[in-house]
Amino acid sequence: MSATDLADVEYAVHSLAQTAVDKEKEFGDLDAVVGDGDLGYSLARGFEKVLADWDSFKRDDVATFLQQIALAISSRIGGTSGPLWGTAFLRASAAAKAADTIDGTAVVAMLRGATDGIKARGNADLGDKTLLDALIPATDELERQLAAGASPAECRTAFATTIRECADATSTLQAKRGRASYSGERSIGSPDAGAVAVAIIVEGIVADWP
Repeated sequence: MSATDLADVEYAVHSLAQTAVDKEKEFGDLDAVVGDGDLGYSLARGFEKVLADWDSFKRDDVATFLQQIALAISSRIGGTSGPLWGTAFLRASAAAKAADTIDGTAVVAMLRGATDGIKARGNADLGDKTLLDALIPATDELERQLAAGASPAECRTAFATTIRECADATSTLQAKRGRASYSGERSIGSPDAGAVAVAIIVEGIVADWP
């Protein structure tokens, strides 16, 4: 692992955390359409903790860093979001630990680990109208871009574009998980709040990539 690997991961996590805090009201409003409206509040409280503790996190390697992020989030976010995001970061940490270098292949493995963790913890899968419906196809596209020899910038752009398209496309699905599932067919017609939030977060990371 090089210092650049860790710096890139630090940048991405810090950008994610800042967006979660800055977009608290927007994410809450999205979630209030058919959900319980607490997504913005939950994410903001969890990632406020990450930003507050930022300088104290150990930076021995990417895996250690991500593990600490997971613990910070889990200790602060309530409801279902805390366990899901905490598990996602823990699984990403495990994948990073198994990689010699944090290259594109390792990033795909980290994302796969995160989505597998969310699947298991949330008992959800593709088609259930969750953030998985945006994150999994975007990870598939990233893997395709890497296999085709795309540049890092092209890979980031393709990932962000796909995650946005797939997040918007969740409006055609009926929610099967979370409070939104109680709405039944009424959940059709509006996108999943978690998927859109992740798209906004990723777009911010890519737009300002150093």
